[in-house]
Amino acid sequence: MKYTEALDNYRQKIASVNADEMVLNMGPQHPSTHGVLRLELITDGEIVREVIPHLGYLHRCFEKHAESLTYQQTIPFTDRMDYLASMNNSHAFVMGVERMMGIDKDIPKRIEYIRVLVCELNRIASHLIAIGTYGIDIGAFTPFLWCFRDREHIMGMLEWASGSRMLYNYIWVGGLFYDLPVGFEERCAEFINYFKPKMVELNQLLTDNQIFINRTANVGVLPLDVAINYGCSGPMLRGSGLKYDLRRIDGYSVYPELEFDVPIGTGLMGAVGDCWDRYKVRVDEIEQSVKIAEQCLERLQKELKRTPGFDPRAKLPRKLVPKPQDYYVRCENPKGELGFYFIHQQNKEYDKAGNERMADTEIPFRVKARAPSFNNLSVLSEMAKGVMIADLIAIVGSIDFVLGEVDR
Repeated sequence: MKYTEALDNYRQKIASVNADEMVLNMGPQHPSTHGVLRLELITDGEIVREVIPHLGYLHRCFEKHAESLTYQQTIPFTDRMDYLASMNNSHAFVMGVERMMGIDKDIPKRIEYIRVLVCELNRIASHLIAIGTYGIDIGAFTPFLWCFRDREHIMGMLEWASGSRMLYNYIWVGGLFYDLPVGFEERCAEFINYFKPKMVELNQLLTDNQIFINRTANVGVLPLDVAINYGCSGPMLRGSGLKYDLRRIDGYSVYPELEFDVPIGTGLMGAVGDCWDRYKVRVDEIEQSVKIAEQCLERLQKELKRTPGFDPRAKLPRKLVPKPQDYYVRCENPKGELGFYFIHQQNKEYDKAGNERMADTEIPFRVKARAPSFNNLSVLSEMAKGVMIADLIAIVGSIDFVLGEVDR
């Protein structure tokens, strides 16, 4: 459906509201919309009859930037899409460019393990925000403080490695901006030993809390077939019971060498695919990311120790000029499948005599981002029909989207 057709459809729905119904605006400045998202609600008392989402309040111009910058210059703009998981964004983008260049097999193992380590740390940080803000949406204030307290340790470590708290520009095509600082592995191991008991406390406080269970179990049930048809991915899809994780299915980077499980929703407290299942998948994924990080640290400290002559930029090409081609790459972002579709072709140039010729360029013709938050958010209208307004807040929080990634 074209945008104009969808807009006309929404206008007809608003125009057909009867005397017993009311139109409410939730957002774009509303704490429970997790960013500048505007939801137009058609309600019958406390019951939500229809949800009409309005996007475009946080347009980041990523795809337009990519048309006028080189591949290496575009990496900082990938950080600004899902700004809570910048390492994962740049990892996907860089991986695609390396495959187009044919240098993906030449990346040293130490660099690959460092990439996976920082991406899993960033995944934990992203899920901690999802869990903490979800708790405060439901009315639990303490988990919010605890999650942000523990996230600060991760932010400090990633800042130590990259020089930035959130927008890292750390993973480069062919390598890294810099090797891990001396003592990083030891400090990361100390954090993991500190963090494990904190997750036990968080489960006692929130996961097993009967009030929280009552607010999330059997609420916002997303059937598996609906999730697949809408293109949902990540915890949204796994929460509905499908064991689908690109780290396992595609086996990119060094993930095939690591041991970890893929958590799915089982309907333990309610129905399969409800808000509690999606929340629990993220909690379980944090534990699996800790397990992955431990394995990376072990190999970095034993088999892949730093050497005085190691240069993380040694494989950086002087010019990033892939062959003309179309290529799609995808990876498992904390919120789901993040994909980049590259179109690279030669540019037309003219010599002094005015003759046309084709010349190589470092700038892609087109880069299309497939953002998981957009697909996951698109199913909201389907999930929210007939629920209470208070339950709509629980459903929105269980999706865990970032508007910078939705609008791009």
